[in-house]
Amino acid sequence: MAFSVRRRGVLAAVVVLLLAHDSWSEGSSYQLVEDFFKLPAGRKIGSTAGITVDRDGRSIWAFDRCGDQNCVGSDVAPIQKFDATGRLVKSFGAGMFVRPHGIHVDRDGNVWVTDGEGPDGKDPRRNGKGHQVFKFSPDGKLLMTLGTAGVAGEGRDTFNMPSAVLVAPNGDIFVGDGHGGTSNARIVKFSKDGTFIKTWGKKGAGPGDFDAQGPHALAMDSRGRLFVGDRGNNRIQIFDQDGRFLEEWRQFGRPSGVFIDRNDILYVADHQSTPQTNPGFTPGIRIGSVKDAKVVTFIPETAAEPSQENVAADAAGNVYGSLTGGMALRRYVRK
Repeated sequence: MAFSVRRRGVLAAVVVLLLAHDSWSEGSSYQLVEDFFKLPAGRKIGSTAGITVDRDGRSIWAFDRCGDQNCVGSDVAPIQKFDATGRLVKSFGAGMFVRPHGIHVDRDGNVWVTDGEGPDGKDPRRNGKGHQVFKFSPDGKLLMTLGTAGVAGEGRDTFNMPSAVLVAPNGDIFVGDGHGGTSNARIVKFSKDGTFIKTWGKKGAGPGDFDAQGPHALAMDSRGRLFVGDRGNNRIQIFDQDGRFLEEWRQFGRPSGVFIDRNDILYVADHQSTPQTNPGFTPGIRIGSVKDAKVVTFIPETAAEPSQENVAADAAGNVYGSLTGGMALRRYVRK
């Protein structure tokens, strides 16, 4: 009897492994929905690093670069809300940003965004803007700003190319501050009223360090762990909310975008892996669970379908991606 039970256990384990392999190998288990997002005549999607899901679990928010590579001199509204059918229902933020990057919707439905560049000493239209984090009401009313407009720095009230923002369930605010070059490479934590609490991280490759590309993406699981896409170091770093390093995961590729849904499913967008930057990995979207850290599904990049820089998923499990160089939004559904 003991042998029989043991044998059944081995067989069950084999079945689980086979199912996991089948799921991993089924990049085609998702299919692209063509022309899902609908924009008004004359409006096109620009380079888009920011995409996320509304609190209703159905609507999609995107933060594009005003139909171009940035919003300098544009009067186009870059913060856009699409309903469950892909129809644009709301937009705001015209004239406020230099180079839109991260977007996050908090538990109250407020929309948070990061402006990842500022003045360049050349184009005066950039002056007085950039290097900030903004909080808007769901209807587009500006509620809070963090950082100093147009000023790059590493102090309590300045950022240098902030890439991502996330609000914890208790209202604490986390900012992934940095995006390459001479920018910062740190996480900055604030209380819900915007009061500075602490910062951690520096450029490097050790535990708690971040590559020069900066902490590019943020997500939080149901246990309150903060997941940081340390893209240039080819890893996700996991911290507690006080900044204590817990572990790193490399099996999800080179993370540009990181999203965790209400079921603790982890979605990671990788659009930079090459044999040179991250041997053994190819671009695409990897999907798994934060509970066991296993990748179980992969939506691969193809010649006709470039990979996404950011990723999100709705309550029904549909997957959304945003492209920067490709300047497009994508929706994938299971076959």
